[in-house]
Amino acid sequence: MDRSNSRKLLEIKDLQVQFYTPEGTVHAVNGVSYDIHEGEVVAIVGESGSGKSVSMMSILGLIPIPPGEVVSGSATFAGKDLLQMEEKELEDVRGKEIAMIFQDPMTALNPVLTLELQLTEGLRKHLGMTDEESIARGVEMMELVGIPDPARRLKDYPHQFSGGMRQRVMIAMMLACNPTLLIADEPTTALDVTIQAQIVELTIRMRESVKMSMFWITHDLGVVAGMADRVIVMYAGTVVEEAEVDSLYEDPLHPYTHALLGALPRVDQRRDRRLNSIPGAPPNMVVMPQGCPFAPRCEYCFERCVAERPPLDTLAVRHKAACWYDIKTGGPR
Repeated sequence: MDRSNSRKLLEIKDLQVQFYTPEGTVHAVNGVSYDIHEGEVVAIVGESGSGKSVSMMSILGLIPIPPGEVVSGSATFAGKDLLQMEEKELEDVRGKEIAMIFQDPMTALNPVLTLELQLTEGLRKHLGMTDEESIARGVEMMELVGIPDPARRLKDYPHQFSGGMRQRVMIAMMLACNPTLLIADEPTTALDVTIQAQIVELTIRMRESVKMSMFWITHDLGVVAGMADRVIVMYAGTVVEEAEVDSLYEDPLHPYTHALLGALPRVDQRRDRRLNSIPGAPPNMVVMPQGCPFAPRCEYCFERCVAERPPLDTLAVRHKAACWYDIKTGGPR
């Protein structure tokens, strides 16, 4: 999409989030900055523990405090800083203007409440609907996401639904109030491959029908190729690359992104050839590395990488990367 013709919906600047544990302070998110425009789909990718979910949950006031703490930063949405809002103000934003689909449909729903109670609560709170109106809207949304016999199933409990059906219910619940921004936090993690594809297709279709912006959080670069406008790659609580989706896949500028793409299975790959992997493991976030956090695993690492952390610089048109090495030229920048 053409970002120049759309309004900036959410802008996050220098967000830092820490967790205080008996082992020490965990630096979960370390000064990340990014934004999203109206109607845009932005994918946030990276390994588990890279800070993808924490960055999103912290701006909505969903991390436990303590042990968590938002140390610094701002998250401007509709002219207001979400990080400066009181809980009552955030409650009015969550669900109504910003909705979040959580990654585990098995635990995201309350097991002792019917779907009717859970799906209609937000409609009554945010839109002021009567019981009859909210139930009618609930039935409409259940039908929209492909739940058969929605009027009857609305009376059921979560344990009476399969994992894929529960995730469909979660999507219906999050979209019921027509939010302007949807955050999908690895919504297909606990589902089998066939159901994953159905949920991805459903989410895209629903987003297009209600014309909203969307963050899609995932560790799977293969999923976002056909759905995102822009991709943000995170590693060790930092943004290491940001680019439009075509540019990222055709010309990755950070060694971590390059390695992630190289690890994707390919249909044209010989069956007897092993999949590529990234050696090593992410750093211990209790002890922050002095230089680039990816340096111990990077095949292009040299002295400066270990001593000095690279900034996120614009290296091509609408393409940023945080790296001292130039993959194209094969030498330091």
